[in-house]
Amino acid sequence: MSEHTEPELDHDDARDAAVASYWATARKRAGLNRLDVVVGQQALGAVQPPAWSFGSGSEEADSLLDLVLAGRKTATASAESPYSAQGVPVPVPGDLSIILDGAGRPRALIVTTEVEVRPFREVDAEHAAAEGEGDLSLEHWRTVHEPFFAAELAEVGLPFDADVPVVLERFKLLDPKPRRHHEDVREPVTT
Repeated sequence: MSEHTEPELDHDDARDAAVASYWATARKRAGLNRLDVVVGQQALGAVQPPAWSFGSGSEEADSLLDLVLAGRKTATASAESPYSAQGVPVPVPGDLSIILDGAGRPRALIVTTEVEVRPFREVDAEHAAAEGEGDLSLEHWRTVHEPFFAAELAEVGLPFDADVPVVLERFKLLDPKPRRHHEDVREPVTT
């Protein structure tokens, strides 16, 4: 045990407060309050979404978040079995998520746009490229994701094989809004 023995609860409370504060701001910047009125989906902008990070460690969380913020990563994947084993519903289009960085700070708001479940062996190159990792190839995706899924499944006592169902999720970044470089830089007008 380290010399710093701050209760874990204090860290969790601080993170929860940061997430709630981010949510209050991000939902306004993303225009969710206006969307609620238009489509009549009060819950979309009213209920704080879950907060989580990509990957399996803080360095990977930061790296994958950077890809999301750069607009390169617009998809993710996870093994399907842990959802039911942990009593968590599989994502559906319209789900919102607050994405945390490696230190647990809220940094982005995304909305799920598509969900499909396929066996690992049937994940295609289009999905692999949309995940934005490495050289964007299916080979790279399989090399990186097989051990990730194996670890996910091991946590719930299941083995990995090429037929394991994988949840393929597409998403859109809502906050922060990507900058349009050509509109942000304006030359001064001289006369």
